[in-house]
Amino acid sequence: MSKPSVAEVRAGGQPEGIKERVNEEHWAGRLYMRDISPYLSALFIRLGVPPNPITYLMMAFGVLAGVVVAFGGLWPAIAAFLMVQIYLLLDCSDGEVARYTGRTSVAGIYLDRIGHYLAEVALLIGLGVRAQGEFAAGGWVVAGMAAALGAALIKAETDNVVVARAKAGLPEKIADSAMAPRSAGLSLARKAASALRFHRVIQAVELSILVLAAAVVDAVRGDLAATQVLTAVCVAVAALQTVLHLVSVLASRRLH
Repeated sequence: MSKPSVAEVRAGGQPEGIKERVNEEHWAGRLYMRDISPYLSALFIRLGVPPNPITYLMMAFGVLAGVVVAFGGLWPAIAAFLMVQIYLLLDCSDGEVARYTGRTSVAGIYLDRIGHYLAEVALLIGLGVRAQGEFAAGGWVVAGMAAALGAALIKAETDNVVVARAKAGLPEKIADSAMAPRSAGLSLARKAASALRFHRVIQAVELSILVLAAAVVDAVRGDLAATQVLTAVCVAVAALQTVLHLVSVLASRRLH
């Protein structure tokens, strides 16, 4: 196996415009992680590690972060935040290794999507257990599971647009003009929701930051109020976004 430089991996693994993929590239990737990831990707390539095991490792860190969150306390929140950062780093790296080595695959894309499902579901369930204050059944655990279900449904709504188009014999690529709702009122509401970005509350990177912030407040107050408020907010956001996203898809031309 060749020993490429970081610059070579960056050039081959990060094609032009990758940071500008607003709907696919996370803001943290654009801000700093894409600057760091080629160093790890170069190491993987030199060691001969293929892309899919990197994706499996990403999935493991995402799920483990959710498990750690459930233990409560400030240090587990810090650890979970760091694990999610590693999760994001690996998420950048697996694609870079695949592109540089020419080993992109449908299986890799599939595993990547599953990894995102697992990370968000694990973190939200872990948050519910954390808000409960113990590893026991209770209302906050149910709330975390409800938020996790909503997060999974939102992703399913997005992914099933591609499934529906494929089954109907339509091309996978959707024009930007087809994304906007046909109603002017709904289009305005979609732009407002996009500007507020409240849906990011239940996404892995943002949620890990919010969990850490809530843990700091809880440590100062000596209770679980901040974590419980965050859990309630996640339930509300997941429920609202599940409905809004479904309406947005049906009201647009994505299925035409």
